[in-house]
Amino acid sequence: MSEPERESEGELLEFARRVLHTEARALEEVANRLSHPFVELIRLARDCRGRVIVSGMGKSGHIARKIAATLASTGTPAVFLHPAEGFHGDLGVITAEDLLIAISNSGETEELVNLVPVAKQLGVKVVAITQSKESTLAKLADLTIETGKLTEADEFNLVPSTSTTVALALGDALALTLMHLKGFTPEDFATFHPRGQLGKKLTLTVGALLGPEPENPVVQESDDYLTALRTITKHKLGAVSVVDEQGKLVGIITDGDVRRLMERSKGSVEELLSTPVCEIMTKTPRFTRPDVLAWQALKQMEQNKPRPIFVLPVIDREHRPVGMLHIHHLIQAGFRTSKE
Repeated sequence: MSEPERESEGELLEFARRVLHTEARALEEVANRLSHPFVELIRLARDCRGRVIVSGMGKSGHIARKIAATLASTGTPAVFLHPAEGFHGDLGVITAEDLLIAISNSGETEELVNLVPVAKQLGVKVVAITQSKESTLAKLADLTIETGKLTEADEFNLVPSTSTTVALALGDALALTLMHLKGFTPEDFATFHPRGQLGKKLTLTVGALLGPEPENPVVQESDDYLTALRTITKHKLGAVSVVDEQGKLVGIITDGDVRRLMERSKGSVEELLSTPVCEIMTKTPRFTRPDVLAWQALKQMEQNKPRPIFVLPVIDREHRPVGMLHIHHLIQAGFRTSKE
């Protein structure tokens, strides 16, 4: 290995950009090349009564493993099969109801070429992802997704880079199209990720965030402004729910309302503090419920017009406040706001 020459920051960035542009162009070309065979692959995977088995050697093997994981996590049963290990006992995972996707840029990978006839003897449909229909792998397969001849992104056209990026993207296209066809929802996704952070976010409700004894700052609409201020200060959530005589939510006062009101006020402080809450509250406020998913409440906060809000009264079926959700509850639970 030769001693690397000293190059400027601009030259290094230019080289890195060439890598990315090379791969991006290849993805665009392959996307434009997609046609009926890819639709057939989607249908085969959709109608597969067993599992989608994805196989590849070397770098293609790493890509195959990731594609299998993506399929499995989006509702399509899938596993990775190492083609070399297959001949040492792992062929037992294959059944006649499975679909095999074999990935090889050259289409001449010996282990895959040897694996395909055995799989077909077991009654398995085989799909090849490779650069040419004239390759040995393609000729053995029942269906071929042809990528075309790809130029790797390194300066010697040697390192699997463009070819692995294209294979990975085709796997994503397959998995996400199947996900769309099946009407796969965020809740479904959470079912396959129950212990991960993503699963937590997709299953966590507002009620669970608030805990068994939630803070619930509330004042009557007949109370004065001073009472509202004291309640806001006591609970430290930056807002107070306003209720009518039946205890139903009719308004809200927030820290922001306090500041704006003080700026606009032309009377004495004593007069302002004795003003009934019903005259200064924001009427018909936004709210949420305990059984609403936390990410949906966050979306409601961020999409509020004309400006985002940071607190939401939480009400029961009778429209009575049972707690107050603050943006900090969501951040502490691991949610990220759109501004982060």
